[in-house]
Amino acid sequence: MDTDKDTNSKKCYNTVADKNLPCGESDCRHFLNSKRDLNCSIIAAQDGPKTLQEIGDYYGISRMRVCQIEKTILKKLRKDSKPIAPYNPSSS
Repeated sequence: MDTDKDTNSKKCYNTVADKNLPCGESDCRHFLNSKRDLNCSIIAAQDGPKTLQEIGDYYGISRMRVCQIEKTILKKLRKDSKPIAPYNPSSS
């Protein structure tokens, strides 16, 4: 993982959030074409859950494509994750 890019993204987010002005860094990994959310996916996520349609509008894809991507990700997570044992407070 490129830590320089992560650091730059964090600085970008902080600058956008502090100034409350839309981000102009279209090469930023968090850039969205959404003036309402200051062009930042982190700021958009802070508003709470989004509909598939809203997510699709951000990235220029259909809500059905977002649904397909979501299903693929969930399938991979289920496949790669190990079951978690139920929490037993008396074992502490």
